[in-house]
Amino acid sequence: MPARLNSAATLARFALVEARRSGLPWLAVAALAAAIALAGFLSQLALTESLSLQVSVVAALLRAGAVFVIASHVAASTLREANDKGIELALSMPLSRSAYYLGRLAGFAALGAALAAVFSLPLLLWCAPYAVLCWGVSLAAETVLMAAAALFFSSALAQLAPALAASVGLYLLGRAIGAIQAIASGPLAADSAAQQAVRRSLDAVALLVPRLDLATRSEWLLYAAPGAGDWLRGVAPLVVYAALLAAAGLFDFHRRNL
Repeated sequence: MPARLNSAATLARFALVEARRSGLPWLAVAALAAAIALAGFLSQLALTESLSLQVSVVAALLRAGAVFVIASHVAASTLREANDKGIELALSMPLSRSAYYLGRLAGFAALGAALAAVFSLPLLLWCAPYAVLCWGVSLAAETVLMAAAALFFSSALAQLAPALAASVGLYLLGRAIGAIQAIASGPLAADSAAQQAVRRSLDAVALLVPRLDLATRSEWLLYAAPGAGDWLRGVAPLVVYAALLAAAGLFDFHRRNL
């Protein structure tokens, strides 16, 4: 067991080193610069409620940027290693498949958490530190979830475009499913058998996707930091979903012939 842990830790460190040597840091800096520049532009554009507009737009941009950066990096890194036969080389050594997969996932998860911390820093210019802390930890949970999703899809689909599309699609569906359910159950919706079937189908889909609309919410920054119960209801399911994706990825990785 200690040898497996050491191997996994080494692979996690290699994943971080690979990210540092790639263009990822510059991409993160560009996203931060774009967010700060947008905040300055909005401060000059808005006549009223300029602070609320700045915080809501910049927070949404930072959240989307962190998610896209980690998903694209994980998918590209995984497929590049597969194409370069790095997986076969690693598994030719005394290293189990579980240690390899979990080591890579741990490195990507640590990278996502670091990105979330860096992307949360600009919000300290406008918001209370505790609210930014709650928002940043929630964003870290989102990036860990997206790292697990991108690793799973890139390993299973073995192509960059479908893997990235599946990862981003999962994220967008998780963000929008609450609003879609509200529209389907609204007072303007017809009370027919077809509409009831649609509502039940949406409820079933909602059980299968992470409720990302409950996490990393801009109102935490605009009005007040969330209570412990509200915060846990948003963040805890993301951690559970990431663990399920890791288990699914392990199962798929063990069954494949390499």
